[in-house]
This record gives sequence, C-alpha cells and structure tokens, in this order.
Amino acid sequence: MKALEIRGRFGLDALGLAERADPVPGPGQVVVRVRAASVNYRDLLTVQGLYNPRQPLPLVPLSDGAGEVVRAGEGVSRVGVGDRVAGSFFQKWLAGPPTKTKLLSALGGPLDGMLADHVVLHEDGVVRVPAHLTDEEAATLPCAAVTAWSALVELGGLKAGDTLVTLGTGGVSIFALQIGRLLGARVIVTSSSDRKLERARALGASDTINYQATPEWEKRVKDLTGGTGADHVLEVGGSGTLARSLRAVRIGGTVSLIGSLTGLNAEVNLAHILMNNVRVQGVIVGSRETFEALNRAVSLHQLRPVVDRVFPFLEARAALEHLAGRQHFGKIVVRMD
Repeated sequence: MKALEIRGRFGLDALGLAERADPVPGPGQVVVRVRAASVNYRDLLTVQGLYNPRQPLPLVPLSDGAGEVVRAGEGVSRVGVGDRVAGSFFQKWLAGPPTKTKLLSALGGPLDGMLADHVVLHEDGVVRVPAHLTDEEAATLPCAAVTAWSALVELGGLKAGDTLVTLGTGGVSIFALQIGRLLGARVIVTSSSDRKLERARALGASDTINYQATPEWEKRVKDLTGGTGADHVLEVGGSGTLARSLRAVRIGGTVSLIGSLTGLNAEVNLAHILMNNVRVQGVIVGSRETFEALNRAVSLHQLRPVVDRVFPFLEARAALEHLAGRQHFGKIVVRMD
C-alpha cells in the first residue's frame, strides 16, 4: 500500500511517499480502500509540528477520509465488504461524554490517519456514509461536519427562529451555515471577502458582514438583531475574535468555542460572561453516535457539502498549502487517484 507520511521531522517538506505492507484485518477490523480524504486546520498544524510536538514519527496524517470496505476480519458484523464508509474522527469515542481514553484515539495523530490508499480500522470506528454523496463529499464529514452538528444541535440546542453567527467561511463555518438553515435558523456570516459573502448568501445566509470594512462587527450583529444579540456564535478565531463574539451574543446565549485560528491565549472581560449569563462551550468534534445522527439528517435533507478544491494524492502538500493560504470556501479534498 502507498501512504504519505511525516518522516524524521515535522514540516510540509517532510511529507513523503512511503510503501507499507498491505494491511491485513484482525478480528473485528476492516480494510478500507480510501477514495478521498479531506484537510482540516488541525492536519496542517500536525504536519508542521505545532499541534503535538511530541507526536512520534513517522505518522500518516489527515483525520478524515472515505472509501469502501474491501476486506473484513473475523467477527465483523457492523459493516460488510462493499459498504461505503468514513472513519470516525475518534476511533474509541462511540457514544456518551468524552474521556481521556476516547480523545487519545484520533486519526491523523496520535493514530495513523487517512492519507493512504488503504487503512485498517476497527469496525466500531467506521460509519456508513449517505448514499447520495460522492467520495469527495463524504470525506469532508468526520471532523468539520460533526463539529458543527455537535456545537449547534447536541450541545447548543439551536432551533428554528434562532440567530446564529458563523465566523469565516472555512469547513466548520460553512457546515454550520448549512445545518443552521436546515434547522430554520437565521444565519449571519462574517468574512473579509465580499466574493465569499456573496457565495454564503447563495447558500442561505440571511445577512453577511465584511469584518475588514466593519471591524466592530459585533455592533453590526447587535443592529441586525434589534439590539438583542445573537442566540449562538460559532467561534473559530480564538484569541483574536473571542472578545467580540462575547459582545455579539445575547444575554443567556451560547458561544461555541471550536477553533484558534488567531491564537490560544485570549484576554477577555469576564463581565461579558458573568453579567450576561453567557455559556461558553468548548467543542471537540464528537462521537460516532453524533456522526450517525448527522448522517441521518444529511441523507433526509440531501445536504451536499461544499468542496472548494480537489487535489491529487501526490499533491497533498499543495492541498495543505492551499489551506494555509485561507482563500478556500468550504472544504479542501485530496483524491486518492
């Protein structure tokens, strides 16, 4: 089998092609022929050595991938040969609340990920994908879509008529826009690009804000909501945007903290949380059960993920560089040619 792995040291230039032994499934395991994998910001940090500098190498990166089961080990019953599946982000988080053991079972670090033509996974760590999706679309679900679903549905309780603010137009934010509209919410999208905001409106965004033209975008959110503020803010920026998100949310509202694109160390005025009874919820993807719930909704509503660009397998480095450039809209995918 062929894989791209981080070898010897971290860095995009350390990502190299490797020949590994063809995988053989053990009891309860399946071999998945990977057709496509998608790229997350976490993957970029992992390859650069910024996510976990102590990560043992070599490592096959990318947590998200989809393909078909081509071999099944003894006792496998959840899926069968020929089934189209995706790997669950956390292989041991099947249901219930997270634990340390569950969170140490992530694909793409610490476990080998999906940037390979074949992978071995336990049957408990795969999920059938919606039949109407292409392989490229299905590969975008495990991290970004599950994160958005966890934040808005399972933890946030977003409902019809609520107002949701999503920051930017990356993978999680675009899935949040789609899920928010599916639930009947009003969605306000921020971006520095008018072109991207136009695309967001085409996807159903009720209002858009260019945060370069309107740096105090939280005031615009208040204006758009009659001075009340948003019911829910999907916070992906981290230190550079959290304070504004806390001012944009209504009294008793929720800020889902899911990203740190501008840094991890934030100084915030705690009065915005304490005096306004605001809930700040950390979100780290979700369980297999959450993934399956998401897929039921995706299938029922025939939702289609937004794929920005597809790169060939041997150009995975270029896919990561494209992500680093932050010009994408939706998800970036690597196709296993």
